[in-house]
Amino acid sequence: MRTVADPDAPAGLHVDEARLWSRLMDLAEIGATARGGVCRLALTETDIEARQLLIGWARDLGLAVFTDEISNLFFRLEGRDRNAPPVMTGSHIDSQPTGGKFDGAYGVLAGFEAVQSLQAAGITPEVPVEIVVWLNEEGSRFSPGMMGSEAFTGRRPVDEILAVTDAEGVSTETALAAVRARFAGLPELPLQRPVSAYVEAHIEQGPVLEERGYPVGAVTGMQGSRRFRVRLTGAEAHAGTEPMATRRDALFAANDVIRSLRDHFAGFDDRMKFTVGLFEVAPNVPSVVPASVLFSIDLRHPDQSVLTAAGDAIADLCQRHARLCSAEVRELANAESLVFPDWLVDLVSEAAAELSIPCLRLLSLAGHDARQLHYHCPSVMLFVPCHKGISHNEAESCTPGDLANGARVLANVLARLSASPLALPERTEAPPGSNAKK
Repeated sequence: MRTVADPDAPAGLHVDEARLWSRLMDLAEIGATARGGVCRLALTETDIEARQLLIGWARDLGLAVFTDEISNLFFRLEGRDRNAPPVMTGSHIDSQPTGGKFDGAYGVLAGFEAVQSLQAAGITPEVPVEIVVWLNEEGSRFSPGMMGSEAFTGRRPVDEILAVTDAEGVSTETALAAVRARFAGLPELPLQRPVSAYVEAHIEQGPVLEERGYPVGAVTGMQGSRRFRVRLTGAEAHAGTEPMATRRDALFAANDVIRSLRDHFAGFDDRMKFTVGLFEVAPNVPSVVPASVLFSIDLRHPDQSVLTAAGDAIADLCQRHARLCSAEVRELANAESLVFPDWLVDLVSEAAAELSIPCLRLLSLAGHDARQLHYHCPSVMLFVPCHKGISHNEAESCTPGDLANGARVLANVLARLSASPLALPERTEAPPGSNAKK
């Protein structure tokens, strides 16, 4: 659908499907992989190149460009009241090492398209509208992720973020300094500044919308997650001489532990998600009995009481099935299930109805930066379908029409939210001791 000429049409009708798709494909060339995906890790040269491209597009649209001390990017369409807390939309541009073209990037470029649609409709917002690019949402280089949104909202101390190192021992602080030096001329905004509302557009990363035939989803909330690291420690021994009965084999112990965990969680309902995605063996040589295994646990469920009980059982299960090895269990993150404000979910549904776009209410089963913003300002998400729900994968695929429909709904939502200042509510308090990683 091309941009309409009628300035009185809803802002969403000014979305240009071809322009949105073209920008997505241009961005996907930065860090493109041979199999059609993207490898664009945070605070790398490809990240810098992508930032430069976005800054150029923003300046072409007459948007003001800002950053902050953690290197989040903000592209602002000024409002009549320049001092009012902005309405914010966006996502991230970093990816998994074998990621897709649309995860995160769609939310940023849907923001560009929505803001350009406001301009085409002749709308001067009452309060500023900002497109944000959050630092390191994925956590694929510096773990855990969501660093930018956590620092912005004060959910995690900046000093703690800066101390994180990647697999090569490079600290976030060192990598961040290099990126900040490349963009030294950008004015900086403070962390934890007020925001009127946050709306994040994203591909679903699940199959529900496609299977049920809906082009847009109004996201009601996010399921909870708990993240752990487990280290089993045994002893190195000669593979040819150490008797089997006396071996403190950490790999065999890990196999037993993981099998016990899988069997335990299989006893819950089918909404329980249990994943071991990281597995490291030491010394990892053929003729030595493994002395140490480190592995991750990612546990998710929408019912907080179920998630709490399931996660609390992990340490005991690891200890009981560790054979002759010792087991150390460390919880990295505990993100409780959350519900977005009803009035914002309603607003997404109403914006879709204005455009005669069918909209389904659904829960997000993945984590996003909107989780962090939920504790800072009224927040909501809208989803568009991705083929077979495939994401974090080079085969990630979306149709131009679905992506444009999401941008149309986003444009209408932003037009309504920015039409007058919102009364800023008290922050939603996070549960004590919880933090919310991806």
